[in-house]
Amino acid sequence: MKRADFPNLQTRRVFFRDAACAALGTISLAATIRDLRLINAAAAQNTPEDLGAYKALVCIFLSGGNDSNNLIVPYLQSAYDNYANVRQNLALPRLDAMKLNLAAADPDGHEFFMHPSCGGLPVGTVPTVSPVGGLWKLFDEGKLGVVCNVGPLSYPMTRTQYSSGSVPRPPQLFSHSDQVTHWQTSLPDHPPRTGWGGRIADLLHPLQYDLNHDGAPDGAKISLSTSLAGANTFEVGSNVAQYHVSTTGAVTMAGMTPAQTDAIKGIINVTRPNLQDQEYGRVVKGALETGALLNSAIDPTVPPGTNRSDGTTPGTWVWNTPFPTSSIGNQLKMIARIIQAGPRSSSDSPYPGLNMKRQIFFASVGSYDTHTSQTGITTDPDNPSVGAHANLLYDLSQAMFAFQRAMEQLTLSQSVTSFTASDFGRTFTTNGQGSDHGWGGHHMVMGGAVQGKRTYGSFPVQQVNGPDDTGLGRWIPKIAVDQYSATLAKWFGVSTGNMTTVFPNLGRFASSDLGFLP
Repeated sequence: MKRADFPNLQTRRVFFRDAACAALGTISLAATIRDLRLINAAAAQNTPEDLGAYKALVCIFLSGGNDSNNLIVPYLQSAYDNYANVRQNLALPRLDAMKLNLAAADPDGHEFFMHPSCGGLPVGTVPTVSPVGGLWKLFDEGKLGVVCNVGPLSYPMTRTQYSSGSVPRPPQLFSHSDQVTHWQTSLPDHPPRTGWGGRIADLLHPLQYDLNHDGAPDGAKISLSTSLAGANTFEVGSNVAQYHVSTTGAVTMAGMTPAQTDAIKGIINVTRPNLQDQEYGRVVKGALETGALLNSAIDPTVPPGTNRSDGTTPGTWVWNTPFPTSSIGNQLKMIARIIQAGPRSSSDSPYPGLNMKRQIFFASVGSYDTHTSQTGITTDPDNPSVGAHANLLYDLSQAMFAFQRAMEQLTLSQSVTSFTASDFGRTFTTNGQGSDHGWGGHHMVMGGAVQGKRTYGSFPVQQVNGPDDTGLGRWIPKIAVDQYSATLAKWFGVSTGNMTTVFPNLGRFASSDLGFLP
């Protein structure tokens, strides 16, 4: 089949151009110019074949603001003594067994240990030998890296510049909603219209549909952006919508008999003169078909004791490392199931795949706003190794460990990179019961492609009112969200020429590649 045989079939470039012109009449000029740059970039971003092998990014958002001062802790005695003196009741005991064995020396000569809840043992257990599970184990295997002191920045900033106001700060520092927006848009000094994951999807997702040009059967079957945690700013795009999935699969018309389902579909397919009715029917029909396709695509990973989407065939899949049954465990398990289906062909039988070259996932877990009850429990109030934060980190550690093992089981470890994000770090000082809103924090990147067993960036000088502090141990970030995100985006396939289209502020910072991915 030749395109000349179908004169009304638009090219991708023409479609983008016409869509941009239509948008001029409906939204602000400034916003349209920004979107036009992205549309033009998408039209010029290589060819479908240049996407190469399948890749996925998984954002794990720790909602509330994770106290990463207790995730990664100074190990050298003098640095630890300072940590313990300032943190007081929040200070963890210095643990030899949790010491991180670095493949390359930290740039500033630091050594670290990890929270004991990240070693795979039950909360409150003091490890005496090197752990065999959890985040510590993944770090030791070279599949996890730590990026120090990351946060939203409009420009690089020192304490002197912060105090004098000579360099613009991100608006509304220390505010949950504002800092979440800054993290997820990577545009603290722009109106929050799109997320950086959404802008990548706008850029790359059309290439997945191009695979379906000229009769080829391999176009993407779902959106590049999938959320297991509902609506989020991170995946908001100008052209590509995020697809919401529950931890049990796509939401469909549950509880209906086949006859009832067919009747609903028949009603939807009736031709109507009203354009709004037609569009509503088209959207509902598309949602039902996509949901049914997704649920069929993930049928191979249905566990024993549960029927596949046909309602009668029992599942047989067993994960080598079980996922925790918590919220984040269930979210990451469903992401693993969708990833298993992602790169498979839609012509696979009996369970068609999704024909995806690229996927971005969003998962989120809350309760990290630990102003109170951060450490200690009723029966052991003075133990800093137990309490709300220890429970959260244990759950996160177990879920991320299971997810990485799942990627290895699927032989997709090199193709999937996960990363953490959070509202902000927390204060280095204690409020007596916990810690308060901070700014910069430490984050983790995980996957077979990650240059792990290393730290990246610069660990803050942990001194109240010191060179990296705004006050109370709120660290001024040394690494901007833009730099952290751009490193992920480069690995994912965003070209160098399009990097500043996705991250307009990137040129303000010294490096666009932190080196934790090839």
